[in-house]
Amino acid sequence: MRETDLYLPLKKFLERQGYDVKAEVNGCDVVAMRENQPPIIIELKRGLTLQLLYQAVDRLTLSETVYVAIAKPKRAVPAEATKLCRRLGLGLIVIAKSGSVDVLAEPLPYRPKPAAKRQAQLLKEFKTRKGDPNIGGSTRTKLMTAYKQDALRCLVHIHQGGPAKISIIKKATQVDRAAAIFQSNYYGWFERLTRGVYGLTAEGLGAVVKFKDEII
Repeated sequence: MRETDLYLPLKKFLERQGYDVKAEVNGCDVVAMRENQPPIIIELKRGLTLQLLYQAVDRLTLSETVYVAIAKPKRAVPAEATKLCRRLGLGLIVIAKSGSVDVLAEPLPYRPKPAAKRQAQLLKEFKTRKGDPNIGGSTRTKLMTAYKQDALRCLVHIHQGGPAKISIIKKATQVDRAAAIFQSNYYGWFERLTRGVYGLTAEGLGAVVKFKDEII
């Protein structure tokens, strides 16, 4: 579909709701008016692009009710795209080749629901991670986490002092979750020798060398 193919289905959709619709008004792709209500402005593009969003955000200086309208994609519009439009205070409309028009988002002020659990996890990770071992923007690389740092402290204690009880390791390293680290053995570094006593596996010995510069 061309951008111009989007106009007539959209115009008919709005006219059925009692709007007077005109195209290309002072740089705006579509403007719709109904009685004495504020104007509705709609910017048209075949797909959701940054340029379209730039244009639409600029139109918010002319009206509080601004939509972006795109051709209906072969696959469903990603939820992230709808969320982005809402976050910007924009409405989102998709128009199919058949002429059907679907409004996926209304241009209302965005009020995200607080994610208290995720925020608590974020703050816990920030406060418990020692130093700043990662580089911002890193991709396709394993990151250092507070959990991994705790596991490394347990690893070093055993490497330096030999197999030990969890209670002793916890007290010496001040790693409160030491028991959970040994029980899950996520990295495969530890082996249970007797009840409550752990030593290192071959992977653990290798980790001592591999992470020697990152051990705090």
